[in-house]
Amino acid sequence: MPLYDYRCQACQHTFELLVRVSTVPACPQCGSTQLEKLLSLPAPQGKTAGLVAGARAQAAKEGHFSHYSAKERPKIG
Repeated sequence: MPLYDYRCQACQHTFELLVRVSTVPACPQCGSTQLEKLLSLPAPQGKTAGLVAGARAQAAKEGHFSHYSAKERPKIG
């Protein structure tokens, strides 16, 4: 299910929702279905790699490698 940003035409409330294709979204504040789909801002480039590297370093300290591939796990031996 994709995540979309919406602005309600009735009350001007801005929010985001996970929406299925068959679902008609409604404003959580007033219940109106007159919504404007907004363009979502992309994640800043370059920040994700740093977050992943930091999370992997922390996992390495704690010994959590169950969700990493074999080549990403430290070699013990």
